[in-house]
Amino acid sequence: MKDVDLSNPEVVRYIVNRFGLRMNKKLGQNFLVRHSVVDDIADAADLAEGDPVLEIGPGIGTLSQALAETGAEVTAVELDERLLPVLDKTLEHYPNVHIIHGDIMRIDIEEVMHHKPFTVCANLPYYITTPIIMKLLEEHLPIEKIVVMVQREVAQRMVSGPGSKIYGALSVSVQYYTEPHLLFEIPPKAFMPAPEVTSAVVSLDVRKVPPVQVKEEQRFFQVVKAAFSQRRKTFANTLKAAGLSKEQVCMILEASEIDGGRRGETFTLDEFAKVADAWTALAAGSK
Repeated sequence: MKDVDLSNPEVVRYIVNRFGLRMNKKLGQNFLVRHSVVDDIADAADLAEGDPVLEIGPGIGTLSQALAETGAEVTAVELDERLLPVLDKTLEHYPNVHIIHGDIMRIDIEEVMHHKPFTVCANLPYYITTPIIMKLLEEHLPIEKIVVMVQREVAQRMVSGPGSKIYGALSVSVQYYTEPHLLFEIPPKAFMPAPEVTSAVVSLDVRKVPPVQVKEEQRFFQVVKAAFSQRRKTFANTLKAAGLSKEQVCMILEASEIDGGRRGETFTLDEFAKVADAWTALAAGSK
């Protein structure tokens, strides 16, 4: 089907009918039916001939086709077993596409990508977007860029800064590991079936070095998690809820020169880092 446009609505209907497919809402299956959008996503990945790219949840192969047309080596991981024969047919003329049946949350991604630097480009299932993003980032994989389509609200959270109501743990994590950019939005009518939400494409340029240096990365994210676990509480109270005594909280805040009466959503990455390092130093001194 090399000469067939897999984003053409008529082609999608034909494939769905031929293979007796039923869209699995649980797996977030909504197929793109707007060629320009598919091309824009593939273009954003900035791929060249032979570049390795990981796609998550290829569906019927719509984005896979666009990625393959760039000449990149596409590895597509599909969870739904029913779609494997579909992909075998729709992508049969693309030797540079390799389909793997598996759960992206369970497979060894680095091994699948042959321990080489790679790009991620995908239309992520909305029900598991954040866990997938965090797995890609926290495992310190040799990823250079991540270009993904997600729910618009999630994209906005990724790029939001301190003081915003949607600024949270996801914002801090994404900005610690990457430089995020919201590229463009996609209306529901660009999909079949049309979802109830607007989508957006974000580009995450993976940082070689985080924007803040911390003594213990695990402690940094412990502070971030505590800060946003109870958003209405003051930062000092969220630290107490994390298991610190009033005295320990006072020592940490004094050492980091932070006002504990503020809320976590007002903190910059640098301020989170100062608190984390003060906590680390206090823990080391108590041993």
